[in-house]
Amino acid sequence: MEKTCTLLVHFDKGTPALANEIKEALEGNDVPAKVEAMRKAVMLSLNGETIPQLFITIIRYVLPSEDHTIQKLLLLYMEMIDKTDSQGKLLPEMILICQNLRNNLQHANEYLRGVTLRFLCRLNESEIIEPLIPSVLSNLEHRHPFVRRNAILAVMSIYKLPQGEQLLGDAPETIEKVLSTEQDPSAKRNAFLMLFTCAQERAITYLFTNVDRILDWGEQLQMVLLELIKKVCRTNKHEKGKYMKIIFSLIDAPSTAVIYECAGTLVSLSSAPTAIKKAANTYCNLLQSQSDNNVKLIVLDRLQELKSSHKEIMVDMIMDILRALASPNPDVKRKSLDIALELITPRNVDEVVLMLKKEVVKTQSADLEKNGEYRQMLVQAIHTCAMKFPEVASTVVHVLMDFLGDTNVASAMDVVVFVREIIETNPKLRVSIITRLLDTFYQIRAARVCSCALWIIGEYCLSLSEVESGIATIKQCLGDLPFYTPSEEGEGQEAPKANMPASAGTVSSRRPVVLADGTYATQSAALETAMSPPTLVQGSLASQGNLRSLLLSGDFFLGAVVACTLTKLVLRLEEVQPSRVEVNKAATQALLYMVSMIQLGQSPVLPHPIDNDAYDRIVLCIRLLFNTGNAARKIWLHSCRESFVNMLADKQFRETVERKAKAQISHAQPDDLIDFYHLKSRKGMSQLELEDEVQDDLKRATGAFTKDNDDANKLNRILQLTGFSDPVYAEAYVTVHHYDIVLDVTVINRTKETLQNLCLELATMGDLKLVERPQNYTLAPESSKQIKANIKVSSTETGVIFGNIVYETSNVLERNVVVLNDIHIDIMDYISPASCTDVAFRTMWAEFEWENKVAVNTVIQSEKEFLDHIIKSTNMKCLTPPSALEGECGFLAANLYAKSVFGEDALVNVSIEKQSDGKLSGYIRIRSKTQGIALSLGDKITLKQKGAA
Repeated sequence: MEKTCTLLVHFDKGTPALANEIKEALEGNDVPAKVEAMRKAVMLSLNGETIPQLFITIIRYVLPSEDHTIQKLLLLYMEMIDKTDSQGKLLPEMILICQNLRNNLQHANEYLRGVTLRFLCRLNESEIIEPLIPSVLSNLEHRHPFVRRNAILAVMSIYKLPQGEQLLGDAPETIEKVLSTEQDPSAKRNAFLMLFTCAQERAITYLFTNVDRILDWGEQLQMVLLELIKKVCRTNKHEKGKYMKIIFSLIDAPSTAVIYECAGTLVSLSSAPTAIKKAANTYCNLLQSQSDNNVKLIVLDRLQELKSSHKEIMVDMIMDILRALASPNPDVKRKSLDIALELITPRNVDEVVLMLKKEVVKTQSADLEKNGEYRQMLVQAIHTCAMKFPEVASTVVHVLMDFLGDTNVASAMDVVVFVREIIETNPKLRVSIITRLLDTFYQIRAARVCSCALWIIGEYCLSLSEVESGIATIKQCLGDLPFYTPSEEGEGQEAPKANMPASAGTVSSRRPVVLADGTYATQSAALETAMSPPTLVQGSLASQGNLRSLLLSGDFFLGAVVACTLTKLVLRLEEVQPSRVEVNKAATQALLYMVSMIQLGQSPVLPHPIDNDAYDRIVLCIRLLFNTGNAARKIWLHSCRESFVNMLADKQFRETVERKAKAQISHAQPDDLIDFYHLKSRKGMSQLELEDEVQDDLKRATGAFTKDNDDANKLNRILQLTGFSDPVYAEAYVTVHHYDIVLDVTVINRTKETLQNLCLELATMGDLKLVERPQNYTLAPESSKQIKANIKVSSTETGVIFGNIVYETSNVLERNVVVLNDIHIDIMDYISPASCTDVAFRTMWAEFEWENKVAVNTVIQSEKEFLDHIIKSTNMKCLTPPSALEGECGFLAANLYAKSVFGEDALVNVSIEKQSDGKLSGYIRIRSKTQGIALSLGDKITLKQKGAA
């Protein structure tokens, strides 16, 4: 069996010391050599080596030494060696060290006294301690505080021994006298801790005797006091009121550690609005005053917990929380914004948006490296505010539109998506947004942002002046025709080879991407992270607009979007422009641009020709302008907008459903008792106590105190480890809590004889680690024992726990072994459904290197039913909206997402097709950053996908 270890020392295993060498060094007179030899002896003992012959050598040659280092190492050595025999009796040679310990306790040097007293704290043998008690007590009055504080700890540890009350019966009384006269803060803290641990009533008496001087106590003593208050209030709830007053006075202490603990104690002991408000204020003050980012993140975690349980109180703190945005750390900013966004109400939204707007403007002026990332956070926050409260959109939308040309593409994309939603949900802002968009369109440098902005121009330019301005803006950004001159085509075949490779290598991308529906596609897209001006194709003009630059770099997806936008604008011009001449002129110019784009795509001046999708789209636009029917006009001018409106409505509906699901709370039975505030007896109760009582009643009425443990679910977690016919029956109840697994093993002796030295031996496979090894037990006939084993988990991976039970019987010499069934730790205990944007999903899908591809093999014949089964089996969330999965078309593609408790992302893409025989075929792809989660999730899907088992 392994023993407990009270010290940790670095041990260099490179050159193991020999017992003879150590013995020779200890017998010599060289002090440095003796120190080194003692150090090696301590290391060997720590490493599990037993050198019994060394003990007498140490007693003879080391014990008399006056050197303080040697004496300290001697105490460490004494601490580790076995002091009792196999029967638990004290070894006779241990009496030899008693005199040395007594001499040390009466030594003139305070260091030796202190370390010896500390050594006594770790001794459990009362035979050694008993003769030393008078010396320990005399040290309580020593002149040096180092000795006194260790003497108090020694008295506490002696009193806590099984025979402690016989050895030191008057210890609490003695320590109480010491506490009343002691001046050293650490010694006072140790004395109060001793009373708190061993004589709680005396500690409470001392507290209320000195209640007026609490603020003058040291930080250490105040921390122990808070522990005492927590313990007392949990056992005697009716006395909570008088202790609350003490916490309220301590919350103004100068120590930040004490203030933090006070706030935590208030929250844990009381639900009264006054107490919660005080705690929240304290946390907000700490958030402002502390410069350490780790402290800020911890405080924000506490505020997050308060927000979950006391949202109505936290709403008033929203501006204090947002002041944390002044921190340069992006994690602090993100967490602050996340908390604030859930506290927005119609009353404070204007103030919040105004502050966010100021922060956005600051990111424009300040030159910080992470400004783009911070601006993206702010834009997303403002977007959320505007979706919840559309009336605030008018105050921010025009400021945000200045960032459409942002070099950070993700930030610019967020802005344009925000503008697209606002222009639909706020019809009053349509005209001003369109005007501003047309004015700033030339600044946009990213293809994705251009595409979205063009869609807005095509859909929301409704009046004659807007349509004409839209066409003019696009023409200006495309520049003059032609895109290249045919006469230079011959030399263009050679010249671009010199000019274009760098541009083609850095700007054009042909790798597969995952689309919104989860399917793969190959696109030719401009690189959007750093928009450096592309190399000019020979024959083009020098004055290039943004659309022209992107087209000349080979981005024909954008070309198809330009063609569609021009087509919509010309079709709308037919409705609002009375002059047919002007309409025909605009249509002709649009056709000319489209034809020129196709010519450019088919010419050899570009390294990659136009792709088929873009070509077909542009040709469709050309045909449409030549011959427009009413059905086609309706599709182009109305159906696109209707689809977008439906998408927004679907998104809003899903968010509402999620919000309602989060807000659901458990309710108590209709006939449960409710106390009414105004009918409550106020006799002898302070306002805080009254509030606390009322809050407890409300919680009781709404079921907050009822435990929602499902007995059936609990039974599912009980695993049988041995058979019913085995002499020892064992079963385990497995509790998984984030980083910890607790095995509560019940062991039953089925035999008629006593089982001795019964030990549960466990081993693990995977990223699991045993914290401690269970001890040996003796089991009486037909009796049972509960054994707990703690296991630490370090990553999301399916782990296995295996082991056996070993025991001895009285009449058999050898040990008996019962092998246990394996316990498989399910990956589902570590992952939970989560949400992320389509853009974030695609980015992660491209970055993650581990992919596990599982072929679909199931008896389920409905695509939707199979998807639901996979979602339920893997505990993931479907990111694909329900509207996209409706209908019967014979195939289905969906994205699933989950996060583990360790912060790992799990991405799943389900692509299935219905065969002619009715069976489903396809693949489920799993991607993650780590191998463990991809493999474990794949194994889980393979196991569960066959049917609804």
